[in-house]
Amino acid sequence: MTATQDRPPTSVLLPTVRWTGACDEVAGQLGARDELLVLCDTDDDPVADRRGTTPDGVRIVLAGEPEGCSGKANAIAAGMEAAAHDRIVWTDDDFAHPDDWLATLNADYERRGPTTEVPVFVGKDPLSRLFEPAYAIGGTAAVFAGGIAWGGAVVFERDDLARPESVSDAAAAAAGPEAALLADLRRTVSDDGTLTEYLDVTAANRTRTVPAGGSIRGSVERFVRFFRIVRFHAPRAAAFDVAFAVSSAVLCLLAPVVGAGLVTAVAAAVYARFGVRRATFLLAFPSVLVSPPLLAYALARRTFVWGGRRYRWRSLFDVEVLPV
Repeated sequence: MTATQDRPPTSVLLPTVRWTGACDEVAGQLGARDELLVLCDTDDDPVADRRGTTPDGVRIVLAGEPEGCSGKANAIAAGMEAAAHDRIVWTDDDFAHPDDWLATLNADYERRGPTTEVPVFVGKDPLSRLFEPAYAIGGTAAVFAGGIAWGGAVVFERDDLARPESVSDAAAAAAGPEAALLADLRRTVSDDGTLTEYLDVTAANRTRTVPAGGSIRGSVERFVRFFRIVRFHAPRAAAFDVAFAVSSAVLCLLAPVVGAGLVTAVAAAVYARFGVRRATFLLAFPSVLVSPPLLAYALARRTFVWGGRRYRWRSLFDVEVLPV
């Protein structure tokens, strides 16, 4: 028997409104018993037109319009309910999935249980490129070191989920950790932030390059959303981030030579650790200088736009979906 036949079958959940190259990439890696669930909102999404014409093992799942949660969290919850198998992989449509991607994730699970890959965000516009050192330190390194599940590439089994003490929905809690996870997904914004609450995960020493931004406004919206995720899921880390950003900016203003050398060296070390071969680590100094006003803006903003929807995220489980 092949390794694919030996392992349990896998359900891959991929939220997207369009059939992208990632859909073809993952579909081509499915074993005979695996499935790929392409998750969209409604019949109005272009990918819904692919129903009946998808490759073997691929299903289009309509999640419905989100109410009180993000479109992605809603789609993932619907995918978890529709998935046929106990082994689950979450992924995204915005990065390349090499031919051995699914096999490697499954092999990771066999060795060490729930496993996440690590994102490296690469800017597509001037502001997102300026953010690259901050995302490398606060995103790439934090995911790797902090036991954070990245929703772009994480593998686990349903029995791995454990109910956190923070679960407040008594009915969902009584039904078990998976029911509680789905209930929480349907009343919050961040899919991977929520999964991290329920899953002990190990980061693979492997990165995936994820394009970020594309416009100045889009990059600002992403920054606001990322900070809200940290603020609501890890408030102590958010407080540390603010204190670190302010103190680093003060150092760079009062002692620019020392400050520039220090923050550039830190960024260079993180880039080297994760094999990021980009010169944008040299932008660490100006990135530090603009971080405090951007954080202040993120704290002051009441809404942000993501995936064609505007959200007012007041607290972890208080989300309002607004017209854009």
